[in-house]
Order: sequence, then C-alpha cells, then structure tokens
Amino acid sequence: MPELIIRPARASDIPEIVRWARSEEFAPGFGDVDIYRNTDKQGVWMGWVDSTPVGCIAGVKYNNIYGFIGLYIVRPEYRGQGYGHRLWEQALRHLQDVKCVGLEAASHLITNYAEWGFKTSSQTIRWQLFNAEDGLSAQAVLDPQDLNTVSGPEIPLEAIKKYDSEREFTARPHFLSQWLEHPSGKVIALIDKYNHCHGFARIRPCLLPAGEGWRIGPILADSPVLAKVLILNLLIEHKGVILIDSPERNHNAQSLLSSLGFREISATTRMYKGSHKAVLTKDVYGLACLELG
Repeated sequence: MPELIIRPARASDIPEIVRWARSEEFAPGFGDVDIYRNTDKQGVWMGWVDSTPVGCIAGVKYNNIYGFIGLYIVRPEYRGQGYGHRLWEQALRHLQDVKCVGLEAASHLITNYAEWGFKTSSQTIRWQLFNAEDGLSAQAVLDPQDLNTVSGPEIPLEAIKKYDSEREFTARPHFLSQWLEHPSGKVIALIDKYNHCHGFARIRPCLLPAGEGWRIGPILADSPVLAKVLILNLLIEHKGVILIDSPERNHNAQSLLSSLGFREISATTRMYKGSHKAVLTKDVYGLACLELG
C-alpha cells in the first residue's frame, strides 16, 4: 500500500476540501473551512498519496479545555486502505492534551467512535425549509421587550462573545470573531438599552450537492419568541433552501422550527471524550456548524 503523507492543509488545499465536503452532502458554508484553519493553524490536515490528495480531517483546538473533530473525509476510491485511520490518529494526537473532545457522528460510525472512548450525548437534527419568494416575510415580528435588532457594524461584538461563552463549553473568541465578521451572509443580534445581548444568529450561503442554499447558525436566544424574531428576520432577505442544525435536547427549538415550516431531513449524534461542563442547551436553537460544534 502506498504511503500516506499527512500535512497541515494549505490555503491552496481549501477548494479541494470544500468540493469533497459538498459531495458528502455536508453543505459547506462559504468561507467555513478557511475559518476552521485559521482557528487552529495546525488543526486541519490533508492526506496525500504521492501527489494525489486522498483525504482530510479537522481536529481544532479551541484551548486546553475543548476541541472538536470534523471534516473527516476519505475519497471513496481510497477507502478501506487504512488512510482514514491514519488521519483519525493525527487528529487525536493533536488533541491529546485537551480535556474534552467533541464530534458529530453519523449513525453507522457511532460504534467505531465508542471504541476510541467517545460517549454519546444527544442527537443533532438537520432541518430544511424551502423559503419561497412570498414565504414567511409577512409573519416577521420585530423588537419585542424593548430590544433593538442590529446588524453589521452596529453589533457589539464583545457583548455577543460574552453571551456565547455562557452557552458553550468554553469561550471561543477567535473562532467567533472570524465567524461573525466574515463577509459572506449576515449577522443580526437582539440588544437592549444597556448594550446587553439577548440573542444572535448568522446566515451564510452554502454549497448543496446541486446548487446553493443557506445555513443559519448559530442561533442563540433567551426564549423561543426571540429565536423566532431572529429566524424570521433572516428569512425575509434570504430565499431558497434554508438549513438549520438544532440540538434535539432543545424541545422548544423543534417545536419552533416545525411551526415555521421546516422539516427534519437527517440526524447525527453528538459524542464526547473527556469531561465537560453542562451548557444551556435551552438557549441554543441552531449550531454554528457540525464540523466545529
């Protein structure tokens, strides 16, 4: 079997990784892989056989508390030769000093990951809506509870970082800054008169197996009412296929998305290795991405 050479992904590798992710129906967002790579400069790798790229994986270290594995792909014609195992070991070595490592598992891989010490936590549901030109815009509700809906340069980034850190396993300021400031798509936030955040969301264009669509994530909000405000305000301006990845544990999220016309199209299982703190899942209506948690 030819030797697999693994090296950190370069900027020139990103288009190939995006093509693979698209073919695997990951629906990669515009600029997503660049952000993963920039969050951890040594956290995205590509495997090569001679001069041919055959696979990739991300093992992104937010800090010494939390890391996440995703973008685990081997080209179909190179599977069954041990290359995926080598890439997997590379990601685990990189994250070996991290207290907790997470991932999203397809159902047929749960047993494999369990053999490496990962334990199931909960399901993540992917929801889809076709947002027609004459769709939900008339239902939009604005600014309840004396909150302002802000976007662009008006967004208080530090307030959003604080809000996010209280609802995630660990603070992720570097990732979040890049995620929210990326030029693709739009970010909106609900801010009170004291400049405190009560919810925020981002929508970005994504690549579907055929054509393009939109992914909304993260969606964090104090209540279902505020989550609805965020989603509807984004739907007003963005038409076509809309995807949201929502934690199953937030039953309010499931009810809300169903009421807005979204339907479940797939599911993955969140798994963890190591200890982690409890998070406010009730405030999480959509994940930023499945690849980085």
